[in-house]
Amino acid sequence: MRILLAEDDELLGAGLKAGLQQQGFQVDWVRDGVAAQRELLTGAYQASVLDLGLPRQDGMQCLAAVRRQKITTPVLILTARDGVPDRIAGLDAGADD
Repeated sequence: MRILLAEDDELLGAGLKAGLQQQGFQVDWVRDGVAAQRELLTGAYQASVLDLGLPRQDGMQCLAAVRRQKITTPVLILTARDGVPDRIAGLDAGADD
């Protein structure tokens, strides 16, 4: 399974990529929201792990743009934002979890 990882933190991204690869996933790692949107629009991924606090374009904006283009790749949001309104906004924007 091919997964897109969108995370700008070097240490966290490296750890997530290594862990996912150990589980047998093929992982492509991008570090900003513009790159994440570009990659998701290819339709080449079976799932994505998306940070919200990305440079160049917020993860929420990326997700909304991808969903407007009818891309249905499952998206898991990874973020330090833990408020209920943030979780609701992410699901409303099209996140799967």
